[in-house]
Amino acid sequence: MKNYLEFEKEIKALEQEVDNLKSPFGSEGISEVDTQKIKNTQNEINEKLKQTYASLNSWQKTQVARHEDRPKANFYIKKIFSQFTLLSGDRYFGDDKSVIAGFGLIDNKSVLIIGQEKGEDLNSRIERNFGMMRPEGYRKCIRLMKLADRFQIPVVSFIDTPGAYPGLGAEQRGQASAIANSIECGMSLTVPNISIIIGEGGSGGAIALASSNKVIMLENSIYSVISPEGCASILWRDPSKSLQAAEAMKLTAKDLLKLGVIDEIISEPLGGAHRDPESIAADIKHSIIKNLKSFENYSKEEIYDHRKAKFLQIGRNQGFSKSTNLEGSGLSYKDTNLQKFSSHIVKNKLIYAGFGLLAISGLIALLF
Repeated sequence: MKNYLEFEKEIKALEQEVDNLKSPFGSEGISEVDTQKIKNTQNEINEKLKQTYASLNSWQKTQVARHEDRPKANFYIKKIFSQFTLLSGDRYFGDDKSVIAGFGLIDNKSVLIIGQEKGEDLNSRIERNFGMMRPEGYRKCIRLMKLADRFQIPVVSFIDTPGAYPGLGAEQRGQASAIANSIECGMSLTVPNISIIIGEGGSGGAIALASSNKVIMLENSIYSVISPEGCASILWRDPSKSLQAAEAMKLTAKDLLKLGVIDEIISEPLGGAHRDPESIAADIKHSIIKNLKSFENYSKEEIYDHRKAKFLQIGRNQGFSKSTNLEGSGLSYKDTNLQKFSSHIVKNKLIYAGFGLLAISGLIALLF
């Protein structure tokens, strides 16, 4: 049974009409199937899907990102990678079922795969804790990322979580510390790490695994510091203002690419990833292979510097670049020409103000 969102009511009615047309059993018994009408209605559905999904607002994209039928991490792992070997446990407390982790092959190359898994039905969602990881989940990921780094194996992460689990037990076992350590581990790797946001990328629960050389988003996924409902509750004390919050937060793939927070958007099939999971899995696989190949000639230091510069660059135009002088080391800030000009004006504003006053005085003297 298909699940439909609120703004898909017309599409639902048309698809139900197609299903009825395909049935040979009419009100008067067995009848002939009208193939031409089916074709016309299907074309109408495709056109309606195209129009609807081309004009989605931020809140509607949030609903698509949370769609029940949207492919989850476990689906992509099975479709994209071969010889996947599941690894469990953090060696401290236990195993967190909300994250799937292990080694596999893609294009005959070994990779570490980490996937936040929400579950497919009610029972599996409860078992997976709806994709909300506990401290032991992050510690499992840290253990495996360090293992991958030791053997120079790239890391691929699938992000899909409302956020880290906020329960009492998780806090008692060091949730904040586990997230911080996961971010630090991801940033310090000397192997390429690629993160794909396939649904929700919520809060620290997502950034803990998205501190990567390449952060990629599916077209209808979201990535934000808080959910729109949470933001609306804090700012307006009114969860119904989720649309205003979603628009203000700039959480869609298009907005985040423009801001430089992410590096790439993978287009989804017409009507969302859930309407053609095989196609989107093939596109994600192609993107992973392409991005891994782009780092083939990088040294360990260059991979580390690439990741560091990428995050330092966010909100800073050209950002930071590797120092080439012999005296300094590390990264130095790189100004744009406009920034250099503005800095020069500000630094010498008194001199330019003096010249301005002299020019005005001279002009007045000439006139009178």
